[in-house]
Amino acid sequence: MTTPSPATPQPATPLPPRAVLLMLGSALLFALMAVSIRLASAQLHPFQITFFRSAFGALFALPLLHGRGLRFLHTPRFGFYLVRCVIGMGGMLAGFWAIVNLPLAEAVALSYSSPLFVTIGAVLFLGEVVRMRRWSAVVAGFIGVLVIVRPGSDAFATGSLVALLAAALTGAVTISIKSLTGSEPADRIVLLTTLLWIPLSLPAALAVWQWPHAQTWPWLVLSGAFGTGGHYCWTRALRLADASLLAPFSYLQLLLVAALAWWLFGEVVDRYTAAGALIIVCASLYIAWREHHLAQQQRRLLVAATSAEPTI
Repeated sequence: MTTPSPATPQPATPLPPRAVLLMLGSALLFALMAVSIRLASAQLHPFQITFFRSAFGALFALPLLHGRGLRFLHTPRFGFYLVRCVIGMGGMLAGFWAIVNLPLAEAVALSYSSPLFVTIGAVLFLGEVVRMRRWSAVVAGFIGVLVIVRPGSDAFATGSLVALLAAALTGAVTISIKSLTGSEPADRIVLLTTLLWIPLSLPAALAVWQWPHAQTWPWLVLSGAFGTGGHYCWTRALRLADASLLAPFSYLQLLLVAALAWWLFGEVVDRYTAAGALIIVCASLYIAWREHHLAQQQRRLLVAATSAEPTI
């Protein structure tokens, strides 16, 4: 017969300053990528911008191979990578289309509904148990989406549905990341993803192809540099701290995009987008906090189980 010894209270996990700085850097770089995409769209279709972002992004990711060689790219899970990248490319094409055709702040605000889709996908595909409080946050988040989109009103734009499709596909990719990070190094994930995106984005780009003008090239190069830099900072931040603890800092991107869109394009965030974004952010933060709280509970139970001592 055994009785578990009392679990030792676990101290709160400290948030490393470096992780915060990396996440803030990621938010800034992704905001600058969105602006670069919008500037490049003055001449090019978003599908073609997606191809160049992928190509230049892969070029900027190649230094990760230094000292490792091509064997570093070998993985027994290549098929999983391919499926993940196909879904991710669908999300990128839809997301870039939304950035070009919707007000920037609205497109980014709708992209933050992705955690809502992640929660639903975790239930459907990972068998995760989600209880009433997290379901309530999901419902609240979708209310925020409705506030922004306003279906049935004169302000409703079908492009908003494309932005939501991008968020849903991004949520699917996030679920796949949970599987990959258990066995694959972060640098391999970044490298293989960016390399696979090149051929996957080419067919859509060829359908609308035109050669970029000289003034467009810098924005295409910068979109790849900012995108890969943001991804690099994001993956390393998540290696240093839990995603739930870093989530509040990632929402800086929304504020930066709104400020840059006002400064560069004269776009003003209307009250519906601001209110809906606030609801989505609060709902997503609650989901992240709840997941962190449940993870801590599981760790405490594991400590209690492993420290059980036999008694007579």
